[in-house]
Amino acid sequence: MSAPVTSRDTEDHHPAPGAALWPLLFVLLWSTGFIGARYGLPYAPPLTFLALRYAIVIVIMLAVVVLARAPWPGSRRAVGHIAVSGLLIHGVYLGGVFIAIDHGLPAGVTALVVGVQPLITALLAGWLFAERVSPRQWLGLGLGFLGVALVVQTKITAFAAEQVWMMLLPAVVALLGITAGTLYQKRFCPAFDLRSGAVIQYLPCLIGTALLALAFEDMVIDWSADLIFALAWLVLVLSIGAISLLNMLISRGSAVNLARLFYLTPVSTALIAWAMFDERLGPVALAGMGLAASGVWLARR
Repeated sequence: MSAPVTSRDTEDHHPAPGAALWPLLFVLLWSTGFIGARYGLPYAPPLTFLALRYAIVIVIMLAVVVLARAPWPGSRRAVGHIAVSGLLIHGVYLGGVFIAIDHGLPAGVTALVVGVQPLITALLAGWLFAERVSPRQWLGLGLGFLGVALVVQTKITAFAAEQVWMMLLPAVVALLGITAGTLYQKRFCPAFDLRSGAVIQYLPCLIGTALLALAFEDMVIDWSADLIFALAWLVLVLSIGAISLLNMLISRGSAVNLARLFYLTPVSTALIAWAMFDERLGPVALAGMGLAASGVWLARR
């Protein structure tokens, strides 16, 4: 039997080669999720698209588990904790993000809402994990939030206030899901085999999302080349690659230290959107990127 690959493998005295670059790689990969949603959503309803994505991930990871003889959690309690964390991190978060973008909220604005996560995490981390947030970290978190706001503020002003709030609601739900999910996993299941754990995390997401899609969507899919590309990218790069990185980062760092990385996501998303969709970045947005980067540096441990 092969040795289990757990989210604690990087906590020993000999970190894996290149481990210092994992946070930046995670930010880059995570940012592409918003772009992938923009590519795929014109061809399928959001919940239908996500249910299909979850089903493919489960099939792939089940095959990996069988071929590698990966271990399963040793108790039902552990399975339950992993499932709850997955439902929050994937089901609630991705469902909110995809519905928000499908309703017309720009990807950058959606990323901004989720970018509030570091502040919420910092407020809760001291209570849940006895993590002390230093004045320097608070300053960094504040600068990061200000920088993110500057990057996307021009996109927000393009919509009427009533329309913005209607589109923002699913994004706020996504924010609550990713915040609660990372904190829950940090506390109750920081270490598990990433292969079998992925199956456990995505299975409740598939069930819940498919039931909601059956109830509220027509589930009609237009099988275009863009949809297939978006689906392949989101499955392989996001659901398997980026989530594996996220699980490892949750186990090896503090909650505040991890959450600060989400400040870079809107900035990275804006850069990718500029490169792929020619979305212009003005002086205010560039200044915001500098503030966000400075905030992340200050908020580090």
